Amino acid sequence: MALTDAQQSEIAEAQNNRAETRRATVPALEAMLFQAIPVLDHGFVRVVDYMGDDGAVVQAARVSYGRGTKAVSEDRGLIRYLMRHRHSTPFEMCEIKYHVKLPIFVARQWIRHRTANVNEYSARYSVMDREFYIPEPEQLAAQSSVNRQGRGDVLEGEDAALVLDMLREDATRNYDHYAWMLNEDEEGQALDRGRQGLARELARMNLTLNTYTQWYWKTDLHNLLGFLSLRADSHAQYEIRVYAEAMMKSVAAWVPHCFEAFSDYRMGAATLSAQMLSIVKRMLGGEDVTQETSGLSKREWRELMETLGRGA
Repeated sequence: MALTDAQQSEIAEAQNNRAETRRATVPALEAMLFQAIPVLDHGFVRVVDYMGDDGAVVQAARVSYGRGTKAVSEDRGLIRYLMRHRHSTPFEMCEIKYHVKLPIFVARQWIRHRTANVNEYSARYSVMDREFYIPEPEQLAAQSSVNRQGRGDVLEGEDAALVLDMLREDATRNYDHYAWMLNEDEEGQALDRGRQGLARELARMNLTLNTYTQWYWKTDLHNLLGFLSLRADSHAQYEIRVYAEAMMKSVAAWVPHCFEAFSDYRMGAATLSAQMLSIVKRMLGGEDVTQETSGLSKREWRELMETLGRGA
């Protein structure tokens, strides 16, 4: 993971600036501001700005004028109640803005969450960096035979080595062709003054999807938690999951009571259908329920047994 000299200078300047405010601030998150959390081989996540804290959620729920006179324990209890009963509006009162560097294919998966304000690095105006995501060997897996969106066994030996060589070779070759078509280097200097380059907006089409891009991504806490509940889940694709896990560190520092409730009632919880709940009640009543007598499909039964920590 590498920041450009310009980005490092910008961060250093921002860290040295101080501003007096009457707004709520969170010391734990203030300490993380502008610090890049490394993700994958060249990516990162860093908090740029935020608004609100645990108290803002409580204030919105009570529609109070100030910070309120309730005890901290009561505030925590209210937040847990709101999370437990899936209230949304109070959590929308907090916002956070991230600067993220990520592979293009991860960005295209990420952008499906249409609940944020996004401004991405433009390859129409600037030259893309010569940086590509190359997976670690343990992340090279075959297609799952039971899950069209999942991975199976890890590739080994010559197959793994060949895949890694192909990824590096294709990304490097395509970037070389991209640079040739542009006829300019990463600093915008002409490579061959006697030749006219192709427009940046056209040359970019030749880049591989593991090329890194960057964006600013701003969202409210409610939608951020929705994003994290899906992308930090163990079933999420590894390459986006590690970004979600990095972001969770900032959420834990920013709104610890909200994060605690989220961990308990969303990330660490399980949802049962009406049929599943009925089966659990039958089991508690002493009935020996099987998949054949449950009325569930084999997949639903397997998911229920996994949730209950029992063999299928």
